[in-house]
Amino acid sequence: MSIAAILSETAHRMPDNVALIWNDEKTTYGDLWRQTRAYAGALRDRGIGPGDRVAMIVPNVPDFPRVYYAVLSLGAVVVPVHLLFKADEIEYVLRDSGAKLAVVAAPMLQEAGAAAARAGVPMVSVLLPEAMKDQVPVPRLEDEASVAVPIERYASVSPMDAATVLYTSGTTGKPKGAVGMHLGMIEQVNTNLIDTFPLQSDDVLFGGLPLFHTYGQMSVLNISFRKGAAIILLPKFDADEALALMTKHGATLFTAVPTMYIALLHAARRQSEHPQLRFAVSGGAALPVSVLEEFERTFGAEVHEGYGLTETSPTVAFNSVGVPTRPGTVGTPLWGVDVEIADAEVEDQIVLLPHGEAGEIVVRGHALFAGYLAMPDATEAAFTDGWFRTGDIGTKDDDDYITICDRKKDMIVRNGYNVYPSEVEAVLIQHPDVANIAVFGLSDETRGQEVNAAAVLEPGASVTEAELIAWAQERMAAYKYPRHIDFVAELPLGASGKVLKRELVARYSAVVAH
Repeated sequence: MSIAAILSETAHRMPDNVALIWNDEKTTYGDLWRQTRAYAGALRDRGIGPGDRVAMIVPNVPDFPRVYYAVLSLGAVVVPVHLLFKADEIEYVLRDSGAKLAVVAAPMLQEAGAAAARAGVPMVSVLLPEAMKDQVPVPRLEDEASVAVPIERYASVSPMDAATVLYTSGTTGKPKGAVGMHLGMIEQVNTNLIDTFPLQSDDVLFGGLPLFHTYGQMSVLNISFRKGAAIILLPKFDADEALALMTKHGATLFTAVPTMYIALLHAARRQSEHPQLRFAVSGGAALPVSVLEEFERTFGAEVHEGYGLTETSPTVAFNSVGVPTRPGTVGTPLWGVDVEIADAEVEDQIVLLPHGEAGEIVVRGHALFAGYLAMPDATEAAFTDGWFRTGDIGTKDDDDYITICDRKKDMIVRNGYNVYPSEVEAVLIQHPDVANIAVFGLSDETRGQEVNAAAVLEPGASVTEAELIAWAQERMAAYKYPRHIDFVAELPLGASGKVLKRELVARYSAVVAH
């Protein structure tokens, strides 16, 4: 079994179907698989084989699927890296994953180059213009693929073998590499196609969700390729460009996070022509019901919300197409996946609660990941009695519809990206003028949540809010750094000395409200 079969089989059965639309160029499945086999041949010649980990820092361009499926077709493991990561963050991922090679798109070479050099990981490029070959001494994968002998077919691997390592931060410590298995990811695709929405081979999907993220990777790339549908690639989301491309190429399905929905609605007010969508899918954060209703009025297409995590491949619940949707809920559990509500206060065992009661959402079934890479303690802590503890608080009604209420953990979801306060705090506390720091999220109409901080400064410190924000901005991805930092005399502490972030949230929410 291999995820590489998703591209290989479709290329065999539907070679003339359009797989990708990018810059008005259309690539068929037959051509894409031929290109992928050549990339795989070049990677094989570099010594990449079963079980090796290959990091890739590539935006939403045709090279993403070429590299992604080429690595998987060799029985190797893909490690997609966040495109907004800075050199220190990239270096950590390269070291922690044990990457044998990094495939980097030309625009990311500066940050990735420094990281790869420090980590001692060899690097090849994609998208590096011919004219810059001599100026940038990084081998071009395209050149190596042009002279390599293409692989004949994808390697067979065990269903339980690792396919991907996706990095997701915890509430404490460094980011963790969640190991996805071929079985769980293939079951995710097949179960969704059978039960949740009727994707067709002539559908055209919007591909603006980042493919390095589990949502875009599974709910756009793999599911589309399994069915033989086309994807309109957009490397960086711009609502006006997205709407124009969707209209021009006849998009039938919009899959996005709430901030994209809001932006697309604003663009729709500026553009008279809209695509004829069959339906739309939302995930990553709660979609405000008012936005859902306006989107349905504007585009004449029902919006179906779902819920999942990186550790669950990702979807575990969905408002299925063909069944009346319940706005405000994330639908019912997928086939073969148990989603229940457990007592959040009982940590050493799973105590399931009656329907209607709020508790921690717990999951078991084929969607689950294999664990955190080389972190047995963290993996063990994530499971209790065979159930994965999501850290999210929700309810389940008598019809099995799940509603997300709150987050047990302090995680912030900004623009669909998870921001973990401890990771941001670890950077800010390094500033010489900062004595103590607390990072927390506040509700934001545009981004879902915004990153905020309260800082206690050292005596005599002179740093300003703007200077501290700029300092943070230089050291972490753009979605992580705080947009507002308030200087306080002290932080609210509990009896154990832990900062009471709920008090900060309540205090600053009240300030924002007034």
